[in-house]
Amino acid sequence: MATPLKRVRGLGAAHSGTETFWRQRVTAIANIPLVIFLILSIVGHIGAPYSEVRAYLAHPVVAVLMLALIASAAIHMRIGLKEIIEDYVHGGCKIVAILAATFFAGAVGLASALALLKISLGS
Repeated sequence: MATPLKRVRGLGAAHSGTETFWRQRVTAIANIPLVIFLILSIVGHIGAPYSEVRAYLAHPVVAVLMLALIASAAIHMRIGLKEIIEDYVHGGCKIVAILAATFFAGAVGLASALALLKISLGS
């Protein structure tokens, strides 16, 4: 039985449901302008030579916005995968699947960030 104070704080049985809910919503809202920026960047450079795209990605504002998109999308992906696994996977495989999803989201984010940095820094 929950006390009124517990209901006000928004803490459920796991004490983190509300935090995860809001983190997913915040990353979803952050992804909207960042993905629009990504789409406009892609459309604006269709058919452009590699050197022009590299120069575009080397611009500090563009690089920071792309890194923000990578971070936000990786966090959003991890939360979404975890929620799906918690809802649909039962038994002992659940923990392994959540760990695999977490490492996968981290690996995708890290690989994307390293690729962007390598391109924008000119290696």
